[in-house]
Amino acid sequence: MKNVHRFIIFGLLGVFALFFLLPFYVMLVTSLKDMSEIRGGSLLALPAALDFTAWGKAWSSACTGTDCNGLKPYFWNSMAMIIPAVAVSTTLGALNGYVLTKWRFKGSELLFSFMLFGVFMPLQVVLLPMSQILGWIGLSDSIWGLITVHVLMGLASTTLFFRNYYIGLPDELIKAAMLDGAGFFRIFVRIVLPLSTPILVVTLIWQFTNIWNDFLFGVVFSGADSKPITVGLNNLANTSSSVKEYNVDMAAAMIAALPTLFVYVVAGKYFVRGLTAGAVKG
Repeated sequence: MKNVHRFIIFGLLGVFALFFLLPFYVMLVTSLKDMSEIRGGSLLALPAALDFTAWGKAWSSACTGTDCNGLKPYFWNSMAMIIPAVAVSTTLGALNGYVLTKWRFKGSELLFSFMLFGVFMPLQVVLLPMSQILGWIGLSDSIWGLITVHVLMGLASTTLFFRNYYIGLPDELIKAAMLDGAGFFRIFVRIVLPLSTPILVVTLIWQFTNIWNDFLFGVVFSGADSKPITVGLNNLANTSSSVKEYNVDMAAAMIAALPTLFVYVVAGKYFVRGLTAGAVKG
């Protein structure tokens, strides 16, 4: 009976997995076909031969409006934005969580409560004030402006993650280090950070995914030379031509999704472990 139940459970999970993976399969096989095969064949049929022409065109020569350089410049804009944005927002979140749990001060809980508003606040609320501030400091329509926006908007989530995780770290570790003469940053670097691997991985993946997939901030705060890949993908898909090349559109979508897919394939198990570790803290 136990084996039957297990068979049913795994069977249902397999059906659900196939259902959710079907769009990904259609995208992949369509990107590997030429247009004649797409018009004459089935949507679910495998390609007669692997053809990466659509991938090459999506990367380097597809038109996104009046610009026909493909997704390549948008991809590198996103890479230039995401690395510092993820690093800075994660570092500041770790420091905030460390301060709010191990170096508490009068009003720290109230401050954390106010920071939580940033987790639930609609993104559209900040568009106008953020654009005005970026203009005042000279960062509008630039990669650095996008980095600043994503760091600020990610700070509430990263602080929440690290704060909830650090609550579970024994205070005795900090007190013992202080008795040995260690200061604020030395304790953080030598003791707290080495114990933070699970939640660090969770935060890095969370921030990477959110920033890479963001479209709203990308389309509002970027300039002509700083648009991220989500904006480039939207422009490519909405650029009209005499013949709609679905294989190029699907290849472009796959290119835009590859970094996040790679991150989850490589570090997905650590993400689940980190979420579990953080869920029982605090």
